[in-house]
Amino acid sequence: QVQLVESGGGLVQPGGSLRLSCAASGIIFSIYTVSWFRQAPGKQRDLVATITSSGSTNYADSVKGRFTISRDNAKNTVYLQMNSLKPEDTAVYYCRGFLRQNNYWGQGTQVTVSS
Repeated sequence: QVQLVESGGGLVQPGGSLRLSCAASGIIFSIYTVSWFRQAPGKQRDLVATITSSGSTNYADSVKGRFTISRDNAKNTVYLQMNSLKPEDTAVYYCRGFLRQNNYWGQGTQVTVSS
């Protein structure tokens, strides 16, 4: 059974940092393209960052220079380091693993940026 489990969310003040983790089981995560998405209340789910199996990365303009996606293949885990957080970063963050016809989502983790 394939599972993606996100963790690391929470409440942080503006300007603070969080590191999200997406741990996979049941698949060899290193061969998957993995993306982080986020969804704020009443809004669509937006792509935040992507990392390919070769380690290439891509970011939404809104997070460039503040967020970093990385992977630890030995731990079957992908991370999202989020720095200089803003209130508009508040959302539920989801990870997705994608390979050909296989598409897996985690359950999400809440990130709230507020003073």
